[in-house]
Parts: sequence; C-alpha cells; structure tokens
Amino acid sequence: MPETVVIRRQEPDHLERAHGLDLRLLHPWGDLTAPFHGAWCVLRPGDLTDTHQHTERELFVCISGSGEIRTADTSHPVAAGDLVLLPADTDHAVANPHDTDFAYYAIWWQA
Repeated sequence: MPETVVIRRQEPDHLERAHGLDLRLLHPWGDLTAPFHGAWCVLRPGDLTDTHQHTERELFVCISGSGEIRTADTSHPVAAGDLVLLPADTDHAVANPHDTDFAYYAIWWQA
C-alpha cells in the first residue's frame, strides 16, 4: 500500500490578526484528528499578545527571530530553535521588542 504524506504549508498570506498577533489555526484540516490543537503565530516588531491563561498546556516551537515570553513575574528571552513549555493556568503573553518578525508554532492540549 502506498504511503501518503500530507503537508500543510505556512501560508503567510493567509494569517489573520487576533489576540495581538498574526496567526493561522491548524484546524480545520481535512480528516485530521489529533489530541492537540495548533497555530502558526507571527509577532511583528512591537507586537504584544493579550495576557491570558487557559486550562491547556502549551508548547511553543520558535521558528525564526526572537521574542519574550512574559509570565506574572518574569520575562524569558527566546529565539529560533528554542522550545517553551507553559503549564496549564499560567498567565502569559508573548512580546516582540525587536526589529524583525518573531515566528513560532503553538501547540496546546488538555492537561
């Protein structure tokens, strides 16, 4: 039986502005069923996301540029190649105080 590989491209021209950043949700994606959700995320220079928390755990895969993960008491610098794991119920925001875009892929799942 032939192997089927499905590729989902970044599609930077199809990002939508929401929550203080440009993003594109993974779902809906045809017949894909997965135990997680995800989104391509791009913070333009000077962007700051809304501070929020949720019941899901969240993993950021930093793709390009650099930014900051801000929690209640700390700002954590991150850059392309870094992974960030946020526990459930953690107040957080993402900032880009730099002169170039900061892109990451966010994956979240129920804790």
